[in-house]
Amino acid sequence: MKRFDVIPAIDLRGGYAVRLLQGDYERETRYHDDPIAVAQHWTQRGAPRLHIVDLDGAKSGEPVQQEIIARIIQAVNIPVQVGGGIRSEAHIQRLLNAGAERVILGTIAVQDPDFAERMFRTYGERVALALDVKSGVPATHGWQIASGTPYLEFARQMAQRGASRLIFTQVELDGTLQGVTLEPLTELLKAVSIPVIVSGGVRDVVDIRTLRALARSTSLEGVIVGKALYEGTLGDDVWQ
Repeated sequence: MKRFDVIPAIDLRGGYAVRLLQGDYERETRYHDDPIAVAQHWTQRGAPRLHIVDLDGAKSGEPVQQEIIARIIQAVNIPVQVGGGIRSEAHIQRLLNAGAERVILGTIAVQDPDFAERMFRTYGERVALALDVKSGVPATHGWQIASGTPYLEFARQMAQRGASRLIFTQVELDGTLQGVTLEPLTELLKAVSIPVIVSGGVRDVVDIRTLRALARSTSLEGVIVGKALYEGTLGDDVWQ
């Protein structure tokens, strides 16, 4: 059976594990003051990998939470992928040297596609693209600014430029527990053939089953889950 990963998200702001509603920095819920303990909790429950986002870095344009990210990576024995504020090759190298399995480029790929292409070609599977979509176009700078390129066109361009994987987030759904909206995802899966991980809106195990079924016939390979785990609507036995 094809592998389909359910990946816990740990969003870092000010050293805390938090969640934002629809990417709004003014609508934050703080879940834990020890992100390392959170990472270990999901690892012990059976999570296959972790998705860590440096929210401070995404907004400021350079990694801010790198020290705690490195400590999280050292504290768990599963792969960790990291995004947020990664705008240079030095940023990529520091996170890879800290033990990240994969780093994620978002804003810089929109601002400087040539740079993104060089990184995709240089690092291969170790660099993924964050396709954060708001009102049908990529959202940058911590989801605060919308670009003008339709998301499917941008996805095709990045795949042609060597992106090996897309992490697709529907910003309007993120943190809402409204359930997954399939149409934008299925359109993306038709547009590109590279692996896709989806994020945003997951509410309960029904969403997981729906996505798992979709993954059987497409390049969908996983889902990132945040609020549904922290609020308990999904249950942390989803990996059992």
